[in-house]
Amino acid sequence: MTGNDGRGVVPAAGGGVAQGRGITTVGIVGTGRVGCALARLALDAGLAVVGSGSGPLDRAQAQLDARAPGAVAGTLAEVAAADVVILAIPLGRFRELDPEAFRRSLVVDAMNYWWELDGARPDLDDPTTSTSETVQTHLAGARVVKALNHMSLYELENLAFPPGHPERRGAAIAGDVAEDVQAVATLVDALGFDPVVAGSLADGVRFEPGTEVFGADDDAGEVRAMLDRFWQSQRGRVVGRARGVGEG
Repeated sequence: MTGNDGRGVVPAAGGGVAQGRGITTVGIVGTGRVGCALARLALDAGLAVVGSGSGPLDRAQAQLDARAPGAVAGTLAEVAAADVVILAIPLGRFRELDPEAFRRSLVVDAMNYWWELDGARPDLDDPTTSTSETVQTHLAGARVVKALNHMSLYELENLAFPPGHPERRGAAIAGDVAEDVQAVATLVDALGFDPVVAGSLADGVRFEPGTEVFGADDDAGEVRAMLDRFWQSQRGRVVGRARGVGEG
């Protein structure tokens, strides 16, 4: 029940790794606290950041100025034109995103389903598919990789460290295309976390809300162990039965 090509921690590549993979600009959809925390991390990594919010540009710029000074507010088209785009909005709003705007974009799905916020959504609570697979279906022309969603706001704001730091935390990643997963892994590394490849987008279910990994704020080794234990958890057994796959 693992995905494409990875089970271990992606080795850190040192400073400038994102730029080394051709990532110099990061677009962020969502200028709330999570979006701004990610913007600040990207700026600290030496990347240019453009963000878009749900309201006027001047409101998004004010939010960025307050929490991620140096980031620039832009239109959705400008955000989508970045080397990598992070979706940091409530998952229940994902169908508001214009698929054409993200055609050929490398998209990081950092969204989560919360029924208290999003309401009852059978399309987002289906054990036969991960929520990121549902996002990929909607953004058919994009290349979606799941990452950064299971990390707490506290972790994003306070627990990013350089490679080799003893307090460095792990960040799970899932995607269907090895090259895209590696690109996002180098970005995650640049942001201050050790990437841990979970597998394909289908494996993204292993670090959605309600799983052991979600909000754990632990190191890469423990993140890997929690991912591996998923299939023995109550949620893992439910997903396994729904997908018609035995525990593994």
